[in-house]
Amino acid sequence: MIQRLQSIWLLLAAAAAFCSLKVPFYSGPMIVGNQTQQVKLTAESNLLLLILTAGVGIASLIAIFLYKNRKKQLRIVLLTLLVSILNLGLFFIEIKKFVPDQGNLTLTAVCALFVPILLFFAIRGIRRDEKLVKSLDRLR
Repeated sequence: MIQRLQSIWLLLAAAAAFCSLKVPFYSGPMIVGNQTQQVKLTAESNLLLLILTAGVGIASLIAIFLYKNRKKQLRIVLLTLLVSILNLGLFFIEIKKFVPDQGNLTLTAVCALFVPILLFFAIRGIRRDEKLVKSLDRLR
């Protein structure tokens, strides 16, 4: 039985975040200058998206190793969850720069969309661990 299930969730969130650096989130035509070009939106397309996505992945990996300090781990994962939601918002803001109704989300956009969900599951696991430790401390 896996005792630290949140470590698996955090590892999957980090993998999804790093995966979303390379795979396209959106594909469609974009007006560049006077011409229309077919462009694929990735996290590397925009510097702010790149920094936030890499930060989410790194913070998720760092949080795995903070298992002895659950309060600090919980704070870092909560902050990472907020940043990943902000990151998704920036992805959707970048989509508005494309020609309307001619592009679409790619199948690999799931990588970026799963990061907040996986981080939520990790938060839930950390809270369960905290409750378990508190209940065991009362029994002593």
